Amino acid sequence: MKRIFLMLAVLANVTMLIALTLGLKVGDPMKSQGLDPEVNARIGTHILIGLAALTSVTMVYALLFTYFMGTGRWIEETSSAYSLSPTYYEKNQKLKYGVLPGIMIAFLMVLATGSLGAVADPATAASLTSVFGISDSTLHFSMAISTWLANLFVNLTQYLAIAKNSIIVEAVLAEVRRIRIEKGLPVDA
Repeated sequence: MKRIFLMLAVLANVTMLIALTLGLKVGDPMKSQGLDPEVNARIGTHILIGLAALTSVTMVYALLFTYFMGTGRWIEETSSAYSLSPTYYEKNQKLKYGVLPGIMIAFLMVLATGSLGAVADPATAASLTSVFGISDSTLHFSMAISTWLANLFVNLTQYLAIAKNSIIVEAVLAEVRRIRIEKGLPVDA
Protein backbone atom coordinates (compact mmCIF):
# COMPACT_ATOMS: atom_id res chain seq x y z
CA MET A 1 0.00 0.00 0.00
CA LYS A 2 2.88 2.36 0.72
CA ARG A 3 4.06 2.33 -2.90
CA ILE A 4 0.56 2.76 -4.31
CA PHE A 5 -0.18 5.61 -1.93
CA LEU A 6 3.15 7.29 -2.64
CA MET A 7 2.64 7.12 -6.41
CA LEU A 8 -0.91 8.50 -6.22
CA ALA A 9 0.01 11.21 -3.71
CA VAL A 10 2.89 12.36 -5.90
CA LEU A 11 0.58 12.40 -8.92
CA ALA A 12 -2.03 14.45 -7.01
CA ASN A 13 0.58 16.93 -5.80
CA VAL A 14 2.09 17.29 -9.27
CA THR A 15 -1.40 17.95 -10.65
CA MET A 16 -1.91 20.62 -7.99
CA LEU A 17 1.44 22.17 -8.88
CA ILE A 18 0.58 22.17 -12.59
CA ALA A 19 -2.74 23.88 -11.85
CA LEU A 20 -0.93 26.45 -9.73
CA THR A 21 1.64 27.10 -12.46
CA LEU A 22 -1.03 27.40 -15.15
CA GLY A 23 -2.88 29.86 -12.95
CA LEU A 24 0.20 32.04 -12.77
CA LYS A 25 0.45 32.02 -16.57
CA VAL A 26 -3.16 33.07 -17.23
CA GLY A 27 -2.29 36.70 -17.76
CA ASP A 28 -4.75 39.58 -17.64
CA PRO A 29 -8.27 38.13 -17.82
CA MET A 30 -9.63 41.55 -18.80
CA LYS A 31 -7.35 41.84 -21.84
CA SER A 32 -9.49 42.89 -24.82
CA GLN A 33 -12.38 43.35 -22.38
CA GLY A 34 -12.29 39.68 -21.44
CA LEU A 35 -12.57 38.47 -25.02
CA ASP A 36 -8.96 37.45 -25.71
CA PRO A 37 -9.16 33.82 -26.90
CA GLU A 38 -5.64 32.96 -25.73
CA VAL A 39 -6.29 34.21 -22.20
CA ASN A 40 -9.67 32.50 -22.09
CA ALA A 41 -8.08 29.24 -23.27
CA ARG A 42 -5.46 29.48 -20.51
CA ILE A 43 -8.21 30.13 -17.96
CA GLY A 44 -10.16 27.10 -19.20
CA THR A 45 -7.08 24.90 -19.02
CA HIS A 46 -6.30 26.17 -15.51
CA ILE A 47 -9.84 25.39 -14.37
CA LEU A 48 -9.82 21.90 -15.88
CA ILE A 49 -6.44 21.00 -14.38
CA GLY A 50 -7.63 22.48 -11.07
CA LEU A 51 -10.65 20.17 -11.20
CA ALA A 52 -8.34 17.26 -12.00
CA ALA A 53 -6.27 18.20 -8.95
CA LEU A 54 -9.39 18.31 -6.79
CA THR A 55 -10.43 14.90 -8.09
CA SER A 56 -7.01 13.31 -7.65
CA VAL A 57 -6.58 14.68 -4.12
CA THR A 58 -10.04 13.41 -3.20
CA MET A 59 -9.28 9.99 -4.64
CA VAL A 60 -6.05 9.73 -2.63
CA TYR A 61 -7.91 10.58 0.57
CA ALA A 62 -10.72 8.14 -0.24
CA LEU A 63 -8.22 5.37 -0.98
CA LEU A 64 -6.41 6.00 2.28
CA PHE A 65 -9.57 5.98 4.36
CA THR A 66 -10.82 2.84 2.59
CA TYR A 67 -7.48 1.17 3.32
CA PHE A 68 -7.77 1.96 7.03
CA MET A 69 -11.40 0.82 7.14
CA GLY A 70 -10.50 -2.46 5.42
CA THR A 71 -7.44 -3.27 7.49
CA GLY A 72 -9.29 -2.23 10.65
CA ARG A 73 -12.12 -4.61 9.89
CA TRP A 74 -9.68 -7.41 9.02
CA ILE A 75 -7.68 -6.86 12.22
CA GLU A 76 -10.88 -6.79 14.29
CA GLU A 77 -12.23 -10.02 12.79
CA THR A 78 -8.88 -11.82 12.87
CA SER A 79 -8.30 -10.75 16.47
CA SER A 80 -11.71 -12.10 17.40
CA ALA A 81 -11.26 -15.38 15.52
CA TYR A 82 -7.82 -16.08 17.01
CA SER A 83 -8.41 -14.45 20.44
CA LEU A 84 -5.62 -11.92 19.86
CA SER A 85 -4.92 -8.93 22.04
CA PRO A 86 -7.21 -5.96 21.35
CA THR A 87 -4.16 -3.69 21.16
CA TYR A 88 -3.70 -4.43 17.45
CA TYR A 89 -7.16 -3.13 16.65
CA GLU A 90 -6.80 -0.19 19.03
CA LYS A 91 -3.53 0.87 17.39
CA ASN A 92 -5.12 0.61 13.95
CA GLN A 93 -8.08 2.73 15.04
CA LYS A 94 -5.78 5.33 16.57
CA LEU A 95 -3.91 5.63 13.28
CA LYS A 96 -7.14 5.81 11.25
CA TYR A 97 -8.68 8.51 13.39
CA GLY A 98 -5.33 10.29 13.60
CA VAL A 99 -5.27 10.94 9.84
CA LEU A 100 -8.92 12.04 9.59
CA PRO A 101 -8.45 15.65 10.80
CA GLY A 102 -5.68 16.22 8.25
CA ILE A 103 -7.80 14.77 5.48
CA MET A 104 -10.74 17.01 6.35
CA ILE A 105 -8.66 20.17 6.67
CA ALA A 106 -6.74 19.58 3.44
CA PHE A 107 -9.91 18.64 1.56
CA LEU A 108 -11.72 21.76 2.76
CA MET A 109 -8.70 23.82 1.76
CA VAL A 110 -8.88 22.37 -1.77
CA LEU A 111 -12.56 23.29 -1.95
CA ALA A 112 -11.85 26.77 -0.60
CA THR A 113 -9.12 27.26 -3.20
CA GLY A 114 -11.56 26.44 -5.99
CA SER A 115 -14.21 28.71 -4.48
CA LEU A 116 -11.75 31.57 -4.21
CA GLY A 117 -10.79 30.92 -7.83
CA ALA A 118 -14.42 31.45 -8.81
CA VAL A 119 -14.47 34.69 -6.80
CA ALA A 120 -11.23 35.79 -8.51
CA ASP A 121 -12.93 35.60 -11.92
CA PRO A 122 -13.55 39.21 -13.02
CA ALA A 123 -16.82 38.14 -14.62
CA THR A 124 -18.13 37.21 -11.16
CA ALA A 125 -20.07 39.85 -9.27
CA ALA A 126 -18.77 38.50 -5.95
CA SER A 127 -15.64 39.96 -4.41
CA LEU A 128 -13.86 39.53 -1.10
CA THR A 129 -11.51 42.49 -1.58
CA SER A 130 -13.47 44.66 0.86
CA VAL A 131 -13.50 41.85 3.45
CA PHE A 132 -9.82 40.91 3.42
CA GLY A 133 -8.27 44.04 1.96
CA ILE A 134 -6.39 42.19 -0.78
CA SER A 135 -7.32 41.40 -4.34
CA ASP A 136 -9.37 38.30 -5.06
CA SER A 137 -6.65 36.87 -7.31
CA THR A 138 -4.03 37.33 -4.57
CA LEU A 139 -6.36 35.64 -2.10
CA HIS A 140 -6.89 32.73 -4.51
CA PHE A 141 -3.14 32.40 -5.16
CA SER A 142 -2.31 32.54 -1.43
CA MET A 143 -4.88 29.87 -0.70
CA ALA A 144 -3.57 27.70 -3.55
CA ILE A 145 -0.01 27.83 -2.17
CA SER A 146 -1.25 27.15 1.38
CA THR A 147 -3.38 24.25 0.16
CA TRP A 148 -0.54 22.65 -1.75
CA LEU A 149 1.82 22.93 1.24
CA ALA A 150 -0.84 21.59 3.62
CA ASN A 151 -1.53 18.70 1.25
CA LEU A 152 2.19 17.84 1.14
CA PHE A 153 2.31 17.79 4.94
CA VAL A 154 -0.87 15.74 5.26
CA ASN A 155 0.40 13.25 2.66
CA LEU A 156 3.60 12.85 4.65
CA THR A 157 1.67 12.11 7.85
CA GLN A 158 -0.56 9.69 5.92
CA TYR A 159 2.44 7.86 4.50
CA LEU A 160 3.88 7.48 7.99
CA ALA A 161 0.52 6.19 9.27
CA ILE A 162 0.41 3.61 6.46
CA ALA A 163 3.94 2.49 7.37
CA LYS A 164 2.95 2.08 11.04
CA ASN A 165 -0.24 0.25 10.07
CA SER A 166 1.79 -2.12 7.88
CA ILE A 167 3.79 -3.08 10.97
CA ILE A 168 0.55 -3.82 12.84
CA VAL A 169 -0.74 -5.98 9.96
CA GLU A 170 2.55 -7.90 9.84
CA ALA A 171 2.40 -8.45 13.62
CA VAL A 172 -1.14 -9.85 13.35
CA LEU A 173 -0.07 -12.14 10.51
CA ALA A 174 2.92 -13.37 12.53
CA GLU A 175 0.72 -14.04 15.56
CA VAL A 176 -1.85 -15.93 13.44
CA ARG A 177 0.95 -17.96 11.87
CA ARG A 178 2.33 -18.83 15.31
CA ILE A 179 -1.10 -19.92 16.58
CA ARG A 180 -1.81 -22.02 13.49
CA ILE A 181 1.56 -23.78 13.76
CA GLU A 182 0.94 -24.49 17.48
CA LYS A 183 -2.43 -26.04 16.65
CA GLY A 184 -1.09 -28.04 13.72
CA LEU A 185 -3.17 -26.15 11.16
CA PRO A 186 -1.92 -25.51 7.64
CA VAL A 187 0.08 -22.33 7.15
CA ASP A 188 0.73 -20.61 3.84
CA ALA A 189 4.40 -20.01 3.09
